Amino acid sequence: MTMFHQLMAKPWVTVQGKVDDLYAGGASSALARKLALRVFLAVVAVLFMLLVIAYGSRMAYEDWRPTPQLGLLWANTLVLILSSIALQWAQYSARRGQMNAVRVGLLAAGAFTVVFLFGQIMAWRQLGTMVYFDIRNPAIGFFYLITGVHGLHLVGGLVAWGRTVAKVRGDFDVAKIRRSVELCTTYWHFLLLVWLVLFGLLFTGNNLDILLKLCGIR
Repeated sequence: MTMFHQLMAKPWVTVQGKVDDLYAGGASSALARKLALRVFLAVVAVLFMLLVIAYGSRMAYEDWRPTPQLGLLWANTLVLILSSIALQWAQYSARRGQMNAVRVGLLAAGAFTVVFLFGQIMAWRQLGTMVYFDIRNPAIGFFYLITGVHGLHLVGGLVAWGRTVAKVRGDFDVAKIRRSVELCTTYWHFLLLVWLVLFGLLFTGNNLDILLKLCGIR
């Protein structure tokens, strides 16, 4: 069912009500959570889009000095990819009813995410120890802002991840676990995509021309 159809659903209508009654409200609850996540991801996407536009606009000034390229960010990117793969495996295992594999996938995804966040902090420290570090450089300020905002969204995701992990420790409803794992996987894939775009455009070299074209400035 598309997002448009979900928005247009009318549970107070007799026909729609009968459909919802068949699932004892479970289907409506699952759809509501998916819709809420999609709306939230849309808002987050707009936020990062605005940050990219602001970054690209600031690059057009003559006093712009790009942030030094950090090799650690490549390793962090690989770790985040592994966390997304682990969650995808957990989702696949949940659909097949393999709960032991679900636990392993969830724990691996959480561990990789924590390593990624720790790596980002190490990148901050590494940048701060460089000889030509200057906090007045707008590129460095943007680096802290963008990586910090992305990291905070991952920390928020870890809260939902922790609730999902808690559900698989004892007796649990397989259907509910499947839905929770699916939502976590969608969220992680989204943040991975956001990071790949940010990393590729902003932190891998001077991509001024590409950014200006994407922002409609050139």
